[in-house]
Order: sequence, then structure tokens, then C-alpha cells
Amino acid sequence: MLWILFALQFMFYMACCWTVEERIALTRIRSSSVEAKNFEVPNSWEQSDDFCSWDGVTCNNSTRVSGLNLDFMYHQRYDDGPCWNINLTIFSSFHELQLLSLSGIFFSCPQNFDGLQGLTNLRYLNLSYNKWIESNILDSAAFRTLKNLRELHLQYNQLSGSIPASLFELPCLEYLDLSNNLLQGHIPDIGFFSVLKKIEPTRTLKNLQVLNLEFNQLNGSIPASLFELPRLEYLSATGNFLQGKIPISSSSNLSLSLQIIKLSENNLNGTFDFFWLRNCTKLKVVHLARNADLAIDMKFRRSVPSFQLEELLLSGCNLDNSIIAGPNFLGTQHHLRVLDLSDNNLTGSIPTWILENKVNLRYLNLANNLLVGSLDRMWQHQSNLRRINISMNHFVGQLPTNINSVFPDLEALDASYNIISGHLPLSLCKIKNLFFIDLSNNNLTGEVPICLFTDMSTIGEGMLKLSNNSLGGQILGGASNLSNVFQIYLDSNNFEGELPNNLSGNLLEYLDLHNNKLTGELDVSSWNLSSLQVLNVASNRLTGGIYPMICKLARLHFLDMSHNNFDGPIPNCDSKLTLKFLNMSSNTLSGFPDVFLDSAYVVALDLSYNQFKGSVDWIQHLSRIKMLLLKGNRFEGQISSNLCHLQYLNIIDLSSNKLSGSLPPCIGSISFGNQSELDLDFWNSSYLNYSFEEYNRQTYDLEGFTFSTKGSIYTYGRSFFNVMFGIDLSANVLSGEIPWEIGNLSHVKSLNLSHNSFTGPIPAALANMSAIESLDLSHNKLSGPIPWQWTQLWSLEVFSVAYNNLTGCIPNSGQLSSFGVECYLGNTNLHNLSQGNRCYPMPGPVGVEDAGEVSDDPVLYVISAASFVLAFWATVVLLFCHSLGQRVVLQL
Repeated sequence: MLWILFALQFMFYMACCWTVEERIALTRIRSSSVEAKNFEVPNSWEQSDDFCSWDGVTCNNSTRVSGLNLDFMYHQRYDDGPCWNINLTIFSSFHELQLLSLSGIFFSCPQNFDGLQGLTNLRYLNLSYNKWIESNILDSAAFRTLKNLRELHLQYNQLSGSIPASLFELPCLEYLDLSNNLLQGHIPDIGFFSVLKKIEPTRTLKNLQVLNLEFNQLNGSIPASLFELPRLEYLSATGNFLQGKIPISSSSNLSLSLQIIKLSENNLNGTFDFFWLRNCTKLKVVHLARNADLAIDMKFRRSVPSFQLEELLLSGCNLDNSIIAGPNFLGTQHHLRVLDLSDNNLTGSIPTWILENKVNLRYLNLANNLLVGSLDRMWQHQSNLRRINISMNHFVGQLPTNINSVFPDLEALDASYNIISGHLPLSLCKIKNLFFIDLSNNNLTGEVPICLFTDMSTIGEGMLKLSNNSLGGQILGGASNLSNVFQIYLDSNNFEGELPNNLSGNLLEYLDLHNNKLTGELDVSSWNLSSLQVLNVASNRLTGGIYPMICKLARLHFLDMSHNNFDGPIPNCDSKLTLKFLNMSSNTLSGFPDVFLDSAYVVALDLSYNQFKGSVDWIQHLSRIKMLLLKGNRFEGQISSNLCHLQYLNIIDLSSNKLSGSLPPCIGSISFGNQSELDLDFWNSSYLNYSFEEYNRQTYDLEGFTFSTKGSIYTYGRSFFNVMFGIDLSANVLSGEIPWEIGNLSHVKSLNLSHNSFTGPIPAALANMSAIESLDLSHNKLSGPIPWQWTQLWSLEVFSVAYNNLTGCIPNSGQLSSFGVECYLGNTNLHNLSQGNRCYPMPGPVGVEDAGEVSDDPVLYVISAASFVLAFWATVVLLFCHSLGQRVVLQL
């Protein structure tokens, strides 16, 4: 009996020793986490000595640690350290550990994974979103020892390099997630790897059930061996650069466990025949969207498939129109919940099989096709559809008056860009879960039911978009309480009246009312819109001054008041607005702009065509500015060299002012076209759009940017900053020589220095502006020859040096040979180059108009008009006073 008692005591001693070892390790973990700024140690770690009761610690029946989940302790509150300074070898103390989760923890330095070698019982390892991980650690000895590993999560780690072969030596692995990283190269061929490593194919990842490789940078073809893994249920490689055919054929030995196949957003091609999946009885989800060269064969050899799909995404594929005309196997899929056939140029009307499959269908997307016909059949039967997107087609008809009975569970309706007419049914307000309505760009008429603004209790954080219709009546239906709406777009309609001076709504972030017939003043003194980020009232008939109380809209980032009748000075805000976009163009406002906005935030500023005055020294503080439009004001003084500190400029237009002095040479150091992270949050102004998988935030549709180039005024939209880089300083009083440093602006597409007093020679260095498309130096006092280097400006489309004092011969080679004489008029000592390489005089300016860009300076117009009047009366005097002129008149 003594030896039995001794054995029991020894076993108890050993158990206690191991427990002590684990307790010491946990104590070290607790101490190191306390020192890290970004950790929040739970109270249970400090209040109890029983470590099995600590949050994130799981013990088995023998009070040994079996699970450690520490990712919940991390909070990214600081950009810099100290982060967690601990060596992974500490986890080797937990010999029965089955679960280890360290997701999203920023360690202080790269770690050595050899410390995990002894964890032979590990079943679950989550190392996702850890920036210290490098891809080569996946080949380390630590992973080679985890033979019993079942789940491996390595998503969101920014791993680079190729997929390591060591992962295929884990026969117990059930779950492998490498998604959302930077992995490159080919997907390893498991069959080839088995031969290379002399491993039986049946032993290689034989237990793998989930393989997630989505959103990396993988290329090459998809190995056929992936689809033959015997227990594979889930395969996703969405969002890569995979090419070639999907390696499935009629003779493929597919896994009968396959339930989900996701291969969207790649470069796959060839033909994919759904008949090849006929034996996959468990198949539920197929995502092949946005593979533009992938042809889909929906015919099913006159047989009924053994599977019942729940989700089918074929958006942006090369679909045959038979999917609409039928017959195909989709008519047999009665469990479909999600169907996306958008972006396929499909023709015809909505197929009957879609309308018959109304029992289970929850999401239907037919957007951006060429479908026609009436929607009446779609409204005839009650449906369980929750999200409908039929936008960008040619559907006609009206919304049913009883739409709440037809779609009682409707959450989102997008029927924009069709030919839908009639009135908005009052019953829309009775759909209790409706949060998204987009009926823009149709032919809707009448008034908007006021209940869409006031009575929809669940539309919070949703969107109401009715832009570009023929709707009318009082703006907002006369409602003042907008507390249930997140975003409202009523632009480009016929709404009238004054804006309520007591608007309220804590949820409202976007209010777009531009291009209507609104009148009265913009009195925001009693507005209670604490969340408002976007306010667009452009192109209306609003009058009066700008009230100082607008400054209380503290979260306002986007303000467009352009093309109205606002006048008077802009207010001096005690707390300046943190605007990122401000457009006040085409009003009669005055004062000093810098008193209104916080210069540290502005990315786009348009104050064109007002009566602002003073110097432009304040623009040097616009450190994030990308678009600066001050055209047609009364700014004066010199352009300071401090302008050159604006290193993120894409567009600067200071034309038609009274600026004088020379142009600072440092302007050539501005990095036009520089894309910086500084302005990324500007594009985060967004509206809520929906898809089945998630609610995507899209950038707000910026409109109304105008810039003169190529002799015309162009209006740009949201892509403005990405497509145009230009400088317009025309119609000022600038003088001195044109700095040769401007030639360093290789990204600039438009340069207009016309209608100034620049002197001296034309810099030959301007030939280095390789992207230039429009160059106007007309109406100056430039002298000397046209540089022969300009013949290499191959992108040049519009060009003028007319009305200067240029001399010598015009180069007649390269791009300059494509421009006519009108580009050189008014240079009396400038000559054409003949075929014999001789110069001969340019023709006179009679009857030929200046091809340069027309200045907006009214003085120039007056001079032109006066010249015409004098010429006209001189002709009359000639005709009636001169004997020859009298004979000509009599003959007429």
C-alpha cells in the first residue's frame, strides 16, 4: 500500500509542478501585457489566483491549460510602441494546449516560432492580422512539428511571397485560411507535391475541409488536385489574378463533399459547364462573378441536377443569353436565395423561371443589362424578395400602389436608370424593414410622400435617392424632422420653395438638393443636424448672405453652394469649419476666404466667379489642397514662392484676376499628380450602397468641377483628380520671364499663361513636359525663336503662341507641323519654313480669329468690340464717301 500511496503522491507532485510552470508562464504574460500600451488586462487576471477562471484561459478536466485566446485584450490606441514584448517560447509551457489565438496583436519584433514546437496537441492556431509575421516563418520547424494541427488562420497578415510547401505536410489540418494577404506565385499542385515529397496523395491534406485563399495576388492556373481533396467542402480563391480554365471536366474526380466554390474576381477563361458538377449532391454556393472571359454553359443535357443551389453569382461573366431565354437547369433550382446575373449585356425580359422561384429567392440582381419590357408581371405575385437590384436596364411601367403587399419583407430596392414613370406609392412607407431606396434617373412625377421623410421608423442608416426625375412640389414635402433618414438625394428635380429653417435629424449625414428651383435664404440658425457631413444646394435660386450659424455644423466636410445668388461677405467663424471640399463659385460673395475654413483640411476649393479680393498669400497654408480654383475674382499682388509648398496640387486656376509680378521658379518643384495618403480620408465621404455579402461604402458623386483647357471649358466628376493636372494663370498682369523650371512638370497636361505680360525667350525646357496636351502662351510679349525641341511634344493637341514678338522660323517637323497658321498670328517677324529650308513671312491676321483660349477679362471683350465698331463705320464711310464705294453700293 505504501508504494501505491507513494505513486499517487508523485503523480500529484508532478501535476502541481506542471501547474506551477503554467502559472509562472501566465504571470509572465500578464506582466508583459501590463507594460504594453495597447493591452487592456482584464480584471479577472488581477483579482483571482485561479488562472482557470481568467478571461481567455480555458482549462481541461485536469486543470491544465487547453486554450489561450488573447486577441480580445489588444486595442489599437497608439501608433507607436511599446507593443507586446514577449518571446513565443513562453507558450511551450502549456503542454496540453489545443487552442492558441493571438489575432491582431502587434509584437515588438519578429518572433521565433521554434517556441511552439512542443505543442503537439495544438488543434487551433489563429495568428491573423499580426504585422510582424513574415511568410518564411511558415516554412519554419515550428509548423513542421504541429502534426495534429486542425485549424490555421493566417488572414489579414500582409504575408508576402509564395504559399509555403510546409503547409501540405500537415495531414490533420482541417481549416486553412490564408486570405487577405499579399501572397504571390502559383497555388501548389498537391498531386505533384505528393510525388515530389514521396507522400501518398491520400495522406496529403486528406482532412482538409476549408481552403480560403481569397484576396491575395496569386497567379497562374488552378491545380485540378484541389477539387479532388476527399473532404473538401469550402474552396475560395476570389480576388486574385488566376488565369486559365477552371480545371473541372466531365471526367473529373470531384470531391463529393463540395458545398461552396468561390472563384470570383480573377482572370479565368474558357468554358465552364455546370453539367460537370452533376455528382456534387451537396453543392450549395457557386461564385464565378467578374471573370470577363469565362463562358458559362447552363444547359444540363436534358437531365435534372442532383444539387440544389442556394447562391449563384455570375456577374460580369461571358454569359450566353440562353440563361434568359432558357431552357436551362436554373428552372429546377427551387432553393435559390441569391441570384446575381448583373453586368452581362443580357437581352429580353425577366425570365418566367425567376418569377416562379419566388418562395426562397431573397436577393435578385439583374443590374446593368439590356433587359426590356414591363415590370407588371414582377408586381403581380407576393414575393419573399428582400433586396432587388434591376438598375441600368430599359424596364418600363409604374411601381404598384400596393408594393407593401407585393414585397412585405423588402429591405432594399434599386430600380435606378430605367424608364419607370408615375407617382411614388404611399404604401412604400408601410414596408417596415425598408432602408434603401434608389429610384434615381427615371421618369417619376408628382410629389414625394412626406412619410418617406418622417414615418419610416426603420429607414435609419438607410438611403433615399430620387435624383434625376421630374418630381416636384415643396422641398422635403414640407417636413422638418428628418430623424429617420441617413442620406437624402433629391437633386436634379423640380422641387420648389424655401428650405425649412428648423430642420432636425440626428442621423442625417448627406443632404443633396442641387439643381432644383429652391428660393429664399439658406438660414441654418435653427438647424439641428449634428451629424451632417454633406450639404449640396448648388444650382438653385437661393439668395441673401451666408449666416454665421453655418459654422456650428461642426461635422460638415462637403459644402457646395455654387451657382446661386448668394452675396455679401462670408462669415468669420470663431471655430473654423473642417471642410474638405468647398464650392462657392458663381455667386457674388466677397471678403477673405481664410476666415471661413480651416486650411489644414481643405482638399478641393472652388471660389471662382465671385468678388473676393486681397492677396493670395493665404493659400500657402492649404497644406492638403489638390484642386484650387480662384478664377474670376479681384485677387491682387504677387504670387509668393510659398505657393511651392503645396506639394499635392493637381489643379490650380488663378486666371482672370489682377495678380502681378513674376512667376516664382520653384513652381517647377510642385509634384503635380502626387498621390498621397494625406487625402485618402477625403474620399471616405460616402453613401451607403448594398450588396448581398456586405454594405459597401462608395465615394460621394462629386460634380461640377470646371477647368478650361484645349480651348473649351470641361466639367469633371469624381475622377477629376485622377485625370487632369493643370495650371491656368491667364488674364492677369504677370510679367518677367517664364521660368525654365516649369519644364520639370512632366505630369501637367494643361498650361495657360496667355493674356499676361511675360517677356524674354520661350524656355526650351518646356519640351520636357511630356504629358502636355494644351499649351497657350498667346497675348504676351515673348521674343526670340520657337524652340526646335518643342517638335518632340507628341501629346500636344491644342497650341498657341499668337500675338507675341517671336522671330525666326517655325519648326515644321514633329508635332508642331500639325498646327495651322492661326496658332502663330500676330508675330510679325515669325516666318514659315519652306520646303527649301527658307523662311517666308507669315500671312496677315485679316479674317482669321485667334485660336488661343478666350480670356474672360471684360476689358479684352470691350477692346474687341470697339475695334469691330470702328472697322464697321470705316467701311461705311468708304462706301458712301469714296466714288468707287458708291459704284459698288449702286451695283448691289
